[in-house]
Amino acid sequence: MAQPAWARASRQACPDKALLAFAAPLRYRPRVPMTQTDAPALPALRAEDFDFALPEALIAQEPARPRDSARMLVVEPAGTRDLGVTDLPALLQPGDLMVVNDTRVIPARLHAKRGEARVEIMLNRAETGGIWHALVRGAKKLRPGDVLAIEGAPELAPRVVERQDGGAVLLDFGPDQGLLAAALEKAGEVPLPPYIARPEGPTERDRDDYTHIFARQPGAVAAPTASLHFTPALLEALAARGIGQVEVTLHVGAGTFLPIRTEDPRAHKLHAEWGEITPEAAAAINATKARGGRIVAIGTTALRLLESAVDDQGVVHPFRGLTEIYLLPGHRFHSADVLMTNFHLPKSSLFMLVSAFAGMGRMREAYAHAVKAGYRFYSYGDSSLLFREDKR
Repeated sequence: MAQPAWARASRQACPDKALLAFAAPLRYRPRVPMTQTDAPALPALRAEDFDFALPEALIAQEPARPRDSARMLVVEPAGTRDLGVTDLPALLQPGDLMVVNDTRVIPARLHAKRGEARVEIMLNRAETGGIWHALVRGAKKLRPGDVLAIEGAPELAPRVVERQDGGAVLLDFGPDQGLLAAALEKAGEVPLPPYIARPEGPTERDRDDYTHIFARQPGAVAAPTASLHFTPALLEALAARGIGQVEVTLHVGAGTFLPIRTEDPRAHKLHAEWGEITPEAAAAINATKARGGRIVAIGTTALRLLESAVDDQGVVHPFRGLTEIYLLPGHRFHSADVLMTNFHLPKSSLFMLVSAFAGMGRMREAYAHAVKAGYRFYSYGDSSLLFREDKR
């Protein structure tokens, strides 16, 4: 069976390996010790410390058009500035290096039935031998051995292998991942975040809007939204300024939508996500550092992958495998100097990440300003450019 274009594109881009989204086995250990995730080193934290009032009207339902016309809040040690995404080349320096996530969102949301019981499946990551880790709405209705009927793709008949905590389920789709890829293209939905209201489901325009310019390796169920702001014209301006670019891959999982429900954020657990930093990408990053250039992470996903592969001396190592890294205030960053990212949910792991990167006090003030100034929040919203708290 012919595969859809997004699946073929990955094979063409990486002819020496199977689809990263469907690759197996995926479990590899990092080459460097992850001392930066040592929980006892983190300060006492409360989820309520990361709460803030956000008017519903500021939750963006459509992206800026053109994409690079979005606003950008610059957060520096000296304060904040209200600029735009098109100002990015002037804010960076010749010799800086952007690290972008080249993952591509797949139509990973499926509707299924077990008998008359309806469930919603969000594919999360590939395991081995056709097994997928998924988050299932209605998981309590399922038992090991159940066979599900996929609406719009009767050729699929995934079998429930195991039910796990938090609505997670292991599903066996069989060894023919080409069949699964074609079925996803036909029956799967773009997994828009729940705060983007689409009562009738995602539109065809959402498929384009939720795909970023760097998208190359299919396998994510959520877009690295900082990249949604880039256009060919912006990339040309960055290149003319002498800003470099290197690609890494982190397949963003369904867990990115999950809220933190524990009072102590340190008790929250992130779902593992698959990532890769090639030896060539690691070498480019380290060479930039050696020359005195800055590493600019485009999005929190790129930053999390970098921090999964960096050692305490700031050397980024090649990486291929799963990461569960959870970046909270108290974490010492060794990989990136600047972070471009959208505005995040109250009490979310990503708001905690940006607070760790740029400072809790600075980010509370910056977000209060953003709300007052009417910045648009979340995936389709405006951008921010954060300079690391300990960098001057």
